[in-house]
Order: sequence, then C-alpha cells, then structure tokens
Amino acid sequence: AVPHMFAPDIPQTDIINHLECKPDTTHCRNVLVESARIARGQILPLSELAKSCEPYDAVIFPGGFGAAKNLSDFATKGVDCTVLPDVEEVIKQFHQCKKPIGLTCIAPILAARVLCGVNITLGQNSCDEEKWPYKDAIKAAEQMGAIVENKDVNGSTFDRKNSVFSTPAYMYGVAQFHEVDDGIGGMIKYMLLCIRDKA
Repeated sequence: AVPHMFAPDIPQTDIINHLECKPDTTHCRNVLVESARIARGQILPLSELAKSCEPYDAVIFPGGFGAAKNLSDFATKGVDCTVLPDVEEVIKQFHQCKKPIGLTCIAPILAARVLCGVNITLGQNSCDEEKWPYKDAIKAAEQMGAIVENKDVNGSTFDRKNSVFSTPAYMYGVAQFHEVDDGIGGMIKYMLLCIRDKA
C-alpha cells in the first residue's frame, strides 16, 4: 500500500508547548503546514480528497487532540460537536463507496457524528481514571447514536456493515508505544485484508 497524506488548510485551533505542557499564545499555526512537517512535504489539502475518493482504497484518520480540536470541535462542544465539512464529506464518500475507514484514538468520534448507528471503540468504559481518562467520550458517542464496544489498547473494532475500523490508541492513559503499535497495526492489517478480499 502507498499512503497519501491530507490535512485541512485551516488555522490550528490552539498551540500547545508540549515541553512545558501549557498553551502557547504567541504563535499562530496552520494545520496543513504543521502536518507537512510530519509528512515531509508530501501532503495535499484535505479539500482535494473531499472531491473524490475514487483513486483511493481506504482512509485513516489519526486521533489525538487534532481530531477533537481541528477536524471537529468535540473538545469544546462534546456531544453537540460539528465535524469539519471536508472531513464529513470524506467520511460520507468512503462510506457510500463501501471503502474501509480507519480511526484511531479519539478520531472514532468523527464517525459517530457523521454515520448514524456506527459501531466503534474508544477504549474501556472503566472506573480507573488513570488508565481510561477520556471515558466520557464513550457516553458522548453513544448519545450521538453510535454503538461503542469496550476494547483494550491493543484491540480494534470492525463494523462490517459500515466498513469502519477503530482502535483506542492513546485513549488508554498509560499506553506504551508497543501497545499502541499493536492496536493500530492490527487495525491496518484487517483493513488491508478487507481491501484484498474486495479486489
């Protein structure tokens, strides 16, 4: 598989100084420009992908606060959130074409908002706040109409009807790198098998 990367060409909602764990109000950044650093320049505006999913076999939305702050406003609006129009269009197109949609960490909330009754995971609805500090997202997704499965960090969920795959990743507050890799790697493996079976 050959990955292609896309990001919205919009101002970043906020900037966090991760070294000091506090907001940086002295700068303004663009999501596409910042994403290009990670992608080493090989990136296109998300609006290009929103035009047509035809050239692509699948789409994966990585999680993290970017999905909750830039791809949507879930971080501030919760259950009443909206999804960026290009994100909504991409999800709808891949869904209509029955092409696999992968979502990690908090990103399954995007599918919960866009696809009625979708089956996802956001981790465990556990009382252990240290291990599962973001479990309120599960309640919000259920209020949006999603069916949420409890999965460990290295697990994943496959909604066969909607071709939606998801894995908790860093929704698990004490996740080790290898555990996140197991979950995301397993999800991608199943997505590739799904693509192969349709070929």
